[in-house]
Amino acid sequence: MLWKRHIDDSLQLVPLIDPHASHAIDLGSGAGFPGLILAIATRVPFDLIEADQRKAAFLREAIRITGAPARVCAVRIESAKLAPAPLITARALAPLQKLLDLAAPFLSPGGHCLFLKGANVQTELTHAAAQWHMQVECLPSRTAPHACILRISNLSRVIPRA
Repeated sequence: MLWKRHIDDSLQLVPLIDPHASHAIDLGSGAGFPGLILAIATRVPFDLIEADQRKAAFLREAIRITGAPARVCAVRIESAKLAPAPLITARALAPLQKLLDLAAPFLSPGGHCLFLKGANVQTELTHAAAQWHMQVECLPSRTAPHACILRISNLSRVIPRA
């Protein structure tokens, strides 16, 4: 159950990641899905943003034990001070509109987001389109029949914030 539901779900992103990416940011890392798993599997350095101090301590220990190229930023996403990255990931964090609000400040020009989303993805895309211009690829999940992977690029606000 753990493998298919969490680890394999995270690993399905590996073919979508440039192995030469300079670094990536995982939003709301929790127990390390998908960011820590992807850092281990791809060796791409990940910044894992996780505000819960217990979860952050777990992530630090997991990084120490596995030697993963990752570091933990134990603050709320809105408070994180990180350089933009060419790749932003998230899983089960927030509805897409909110997720894009969180991700946009961290996404470098030409970069993309990989978000694991569930059965409500079309509704989320409709709501997000009111505030965001974006190129979206909806790739089928291999671990859940009604889920998908959103690959989002060319992200910009419909009406830029003042």
